Amino acid sequence: MASPAEQLVLDAIDRLGIPYEPFTIDPAFADTAPFCEKYGYPSERTANTIIIATKKDPKQYCACLVLSHTRLDVNKKVTKLLGVSKASFATADEMHALTGMEVGGVTPFSLPAGLPFYVDSRVMEPDWVIIGGGGRSLKIKISPRALLAVGAQVIEALAM
Repeated sequence: MASPAEQLVLDAIDRLGIPYEPFTIDPAFADTAPFCEKYGYPSERTANTIIIATKKDPKQYCACLVLSHTRLDVNKKVTKLLGVSKASFATADEMHALTGMEVGGVTPFSLPAGLPFYVDSRVMEPDWVIIGGGGRSLKIKISPRALLAVGAQVIEALAM
């Protein structure tokens, strides 16, 4: 049974009419490396949604989606996109307060309205990727093109 956050994500995708494949996993294996090892997916086909927070008040946030084997360029790319000098990963508490989702399950679907959403261009290359499902026990296999339906801004070299 899906958690409330996971059900919100499934409902959001259903409302968009986008094809996807949800699957339940053991929450102990929600983090990328253990997930890939246990379920046999290559890291090149899994993508992580990362919430970034600016350092100065008033805080600004954005969501970034990068392939799991790459590293988000927060210091140069994301700060430039946000028009700030310093930003970093949001804390688990900030992320949960902003999205209602759990660490290890953050997904682009059902993000707060108006939250900037940046996607590394390499995420768009494969025909499918695995993303979080809102909680630690749900993953979603989906076409990267579906991300455009939730306002993804595709950015070249968002990750290294």
